[in-house]
Amino acid sequence: MSGSTKTAGPERIVDIAVGYMAAKQLFAASRIGLFTALTGGPLTAAELAEKTGKPEKITRILGDAMSSLGLLSRVDGRYDLTADAAAYLGGGDLDLAPFLTFLDSISYPHWLHFGHTADSGEPGKLEMDDARWGTFMAGVMTYNALHAKMLAVAYDFGSHRKALDLGGLSSAFAVEAMKANDELHTTFVFDPGFAESVTTAAAEAGLADRTTVVGAETPTARPEGEFDLVMVNHVVHRFDAKQNAGILRNARAAAAPGATLLLLDFFLDDDTVQRPIDALHAGEYLVIDGTVVYPEAEVRGWLDEAGWRVTDRLALPGSPRVLVAEAV
Repeated sequence: MSGSTKTAGPERIVDIAVGYMAAKQLFAASRIGLFTALTGGPLTAAELAEKTGKPEKITRILGDAMSSLGLLSRVDGRYDLTADAAAYLGGGDLDLAPFLTFLDSISYPHWLHFGHTADSGEPGKLEMDDARWGTFMAGVMTYNALHAKMLAVAYDFGSHRKALDLGGLSSAFAVEAMKANDELHTTFVFDPGFAESVTTAAAEAGLADRTTVVGAETPTARPEGEFDLVMVNHVVHRFDAKQNAGILRNARAAAAPGATLLLLDFFLDDDTVQRPIDALHAGEYLVIDGTVVYPEAEVRGWLDEAGWRVTDRLALPGSPRVLVAEAV
């Protein structure tokens, strides 16, 4: 055996197998306020215990776990936020705590049904009341807000003037686009149940004068106008293949010649190495409610048939991918 050949080892298998331990400790650290306690500067485990009101043995375990995972630094027994934790867990512009709460209290327990899902292909039974729906929506919308911010960094909205946001559930994508471009007007064509929340969000962002909201069922919505930008965010995983083909045809009918389509979702790919976050969400969507993360090749087929030509693919950090297409 060549000296340069890496000997097979158990580390990767063990790291994956104990991954739930890291997740549960991250959720606990967020829930007890470990990260927010560090916004004022480094603290020892004892000082963290005093600030969080939790036993020192717990703050030591969580502090060491989070430092081992790169979310905290540990110097001379004092823990501090790393840049990632400071930006997204320690009071930055977007706090992911509601998303972690959703994962901890809704998603994680539901994954206990995954054995049944793996055997049957069917989702688990999602038991929800008003409080759990509140947690669910707060988490999902927080995660969407992250996707929207990552998209605004990855894509230049500056050349567009008339945008159509079709069938999404979150206004955050278009709001971020309009913040980046003062001349962009967006027409939202959303499920009627979300129209009021979109109107409120646009008003709160100071964008009401550049926003039009239309309530229409996504599979049959036929937007009117000639838009130079069409956004279809987190739509395709919620509908079947026939519905998605129709949605994309209707989106194309509302697009001006040469318009750009941004199709954001998780996709199963045919790359040499599948991007993990997409494949993991295929399991998440299936076990939660039976929705589908489609193969990218299938989605590209719908786009071709609808009159869209894919020109690029953007992989957003910690978020879905975006197929960028041109109206042809």
